[in-house]
Amino acid sequence: MKPVATAKTNTLQTLDRGLQALNIVSTRPGGLSVAELAAELDVHRAIAYRLVSTLEMHGLIARLRDGRIVTGAGVLRLGANFQSQLRALAQPYLLQLAENSGATAFLTVAQGDECTAIQVCEPQTVDFRMSYRVGSRHPVTAGAAGIAILAARPAPASEGDAVKEARRLGYSLTRGELQKGAIGIASAIQSGAAADRLPFEACVGVVTMEELDTSRCASLVMACARDLADALAPK
Repeated sequence: MKPVATAKTNTLQTLDRGLQALNIVSTRPGGLSVAELAAELDVHRAIAYRLVSTLEMHGLIARLRDGRIVTGAGVLRLGANFQSQLRALAQPYLLQLAENSGATAFLTVAQGDECTAIQVCEPQTVDFRMSYRVGSRHPVTAGAAGIAILAARPAPASEGDAVKEARRLGYSLTRGELQKGAIGIASAIQSGAAADRLPFEACVGVVTMEELDTSRCASLVMACARDLADALAPK
C-alpha cells in the first residue's frame, strides 16, 4: 500500500516521509526490512536507510538482529506524554460533567482490542460516589465506553443491536454489564468532518451505582464529548 499523498504544499517532505515510515512500522507486529519499507514508501533504498537511521537515533525505531525494523521504546514515551496532555485538557470538562450529573465521570481511550480509563473525576456534592480506577481496562466490545467507541466507527456489515442503537442515539447506555448494579452512559469524542477526524479513539461518560436521570445525563455526556472534540480539533 503506497502512502497517501498530502494535499498541503507547505509540508516538509523528509519529515512527512519519516512519519509515514513510523506509521508503517507500527502496523507490522513482526517488523519489516528496510527494502520492504522503501517499497511501501515508494522511495530509493538509500533514502529509507537514512529515515530509519534518524528514527532509530531518537528511539522511535529499533533494529532486530536479523535486520528487521520494529517500533522503538521511544514511542511509549510519546504515548505517555500524549495521555498526560489529554488528561490535563479533559479534567475541567470531566469535573463539570461529574458535578452536573452527580455521577463519576471518565475519559476512556481505545488501545487495540481494549478500552482504558485514563482520567476519572468524582462528584464532590454527593455523599456516596462510585470509585473507578484510572488504568481500568475492559474489552472494546463491552461496557458503555466500548460500545460508544464502536458506534463511532464506520458501520460494518453486521454488528450488535447495542452498537446500532448507540450510533442512532449518539450515546450508549448499559446496565450491569461490567459491574453488577452499575449504570453507564458514554459518548464518543469525534469531530463532524471526516477530514478533521481525531487521530485516536476516545469517549467520555458517567457511571454510578444509583439510578440516573438517563435522558438528562445522556445530554450532559454528549455535550461534554462535543466540547472536548472542539477543544482537540486542529485550529
